[in-house]
Amino acid sequence: MKKILDTFKHIWAIEELRKRITYTLLLLVIYRLGSYIILPGIDAEMLEGLRGQTKNNILGLINTFAGGAFARGAIFALGIMPYISASIFMQLVSIAIPSFQRIQKEGEEGRRKINQYTRILTIIFTSVQAYAYLNNIISTPGNQGALLFNYGDVMSKSMFLITNVFLLTAGTMFTMWMGERITDRGLGNGISLIIMVGIIARLPSALVGEFLFRLTKGGPILFLVEMVIWFLVVLLVIMLTQGTRKISVNYAKRVVGNRQYGGVRNYLPIKILAAGVMPIIFAQALLFLPATIGSFYTETTAPGWLMSLMNPYGFWHNAFLVFLIIVFTYFYTVILFNPVQMADEMKRNNGFIPGVKPGKQTANFIDEVITRITLPGAIFISLIAVLPVFAVQANVNQEFSQFYGGTSLLILVGVVLDTLQQIESYLLMRKYDGFMSGGGKLKGRMTGQTQNVDF
Repeated sequence: MKKILDTFKHIWAIEELRKRITYTLLLLVIYRLGSYIILPGIDAEMLEGLRGQTKNNILGLINTFAGGAFARGAIFALGIMPYISASIFMQLVSIAIPSFQRIQKEGEEGRRKINQYTRILTIIFTSVQAYAYLNNIISTPGNQGALLFNYGDVMSKSMFLITNVFLLTAGTMFTMWMGERITDRGLGNGISLIIMVGIIARLPSALVGEFLFRLTKGGPILFLVEMVIWFLVVLLVIMLTQGTRKISVNYAKRVVGNRQYGGVRNYLPIKILAAGVMPIIFAQALLFLPATIGSFYTETTAPGWLMSLMNPYGFWHNAFLVFLIIVFTYFYTVILFNPVQMADEMKRNNGFIPGVKPGKQTANFIDEVITRITLPGAIFISLIAVLPVFAVQANVNQEFSQFYGGTSLLILVGVVLDTLQQIESYLLMRKYDGFMSGGGKLKGRMTGQTQNVDF
């Protein structure tokens, strides 16, 4: 306990780290306050129909990611997901269209252009989703008492839609701005932290709900068994997230002046899930599109295929989710790792992998290792993502089942570990022990003569 308290003292003693943490917490508090500011013309207490919708389909996941703002009719109801959808689209376009490929290769100027296009696309996506969201509120039975305008007056309805589409779009753009500011001036990845805060805000009520549910069905002993299994699942996810394949790299000795360099063995770490939580977030963002399309079916019933994609506990929804996670895991791994560049960097530094010739063979070897470890990692994380379906089948409360594995747990674990690693790096640069001093260590720490070398 004393070591933990000393670690927190060291964190607060580093001025830059203290400012970053304070700045991050301030923006996250603003985000949470915004999730309670209700749109004009809506009585949040009377949104019975919308709250009912968020209990049994994909809208429940949207509500979880938005920290409950979706079911409350708040200005941050759509959260950051439209921006993520726009980012997916722009990254796919940058690969498929040569003109965008050239823009992306222009360095910092190219990235600014891509970011500008992404923001414009975010406005378009958010406007469409905002209209679908408001249209769903108006047309869903049980929400009529929540609408504080003259339902029969076309002008009042039009003003309600126009005003709130603008506010929802502004809310998403403001959320996106806060995420970018956290990434630049705060601690951790801002977009991921905003999603994590929305998820973790729902955790206390989910735990209380599951406890009360077990008091009536199964008793407290069964609740304790569930908690133990949940703890084991969290440990499994942490092991998966931190899993690394180390490629041994030797460096030839060379003499510069009177000093000798090289002659040591280092390791090139390849993480099993190098892409982190982004494939899960992107896959889930794409699966929000069916819910947006389904909101436009007000007079008629949506097609069967659309309804099956909107059911988070259905076969086709989860099969498509597994497919998207695997695809995006490979997609992001390809973006993160360039085997040819890594092989060239090793060759320039007189490094070589034992038993493998420098150059093309080294690049092929690294590419083969990445391909082999990415597939099982992607499949395993996909199975964790669909674990809530099995939890529901085992009679776990639906609200808590979203944390029993699934996208919510994967995002929570991934974001927390990434943030802790950043804090760890600040502490180690100042000669302090990190969070995991002693017997264990977070990936990225260096001890003795064996260290992780990232090219």
